[in-house]
Amino acid sequence: MVLWGHAAIMAYKSIPGRKYWRKVVHLVLHLMALACGIFGVCMAFKFHHEIKLSDLLSLHSWIGLIAVSLYAFQWIFGFFVYFFPGAEARRRGNMLPWHVYFGVFIFLIATCNAELGLLQRFNTLVLGHSQQGLIVNFTGLLLLLYAATVVLTVILPPLY
Repeated sequence: MVLWGHAAIMAYKSIPGRKYWRKVVHLVLHLMALACGIFGVCMAFKFHHEIKLSDLLSLHSWIGLIAVSLYAFQWIFGFFVYFFPGAEARRRGNMLPWHVYFGVFIFLIATCNAELGLLQRFNTLVLGHSQQGLIVNFTGLLLLLYAATVVLTVILPPLY
């Protein structure tokens, strides 16, 4: 979800060409991210039921469900306001800062949830100071830096 969401954000800011096609690519990539998020939630519930574990016990599961739900609401909002049938130009302009803000906010929630998932996995495996623990920590750090570059891309003006 984080990787496809990043691609969608970057595509809208960086693809040259007509605005319509940037919107289409942005919309489709976000739909792919949403599908991945929904798939992840479904697989988590399936796994928990197979091993007879209760659902929604961790902060990771709660934030994950919130992130996927907010992502879905944001996608539906963006689809109807900016794509089909589309609101009037003045209304779209007024809503754009909010759409961008909540989009970045939801992306950061998803990224933080990925970090929580790494931490939960780390604690489950009781890795301590082993090589696997270093890999999990390094992956978490890279994920944090990755999210920071996406946010910078959104807030900085375009180069073209």
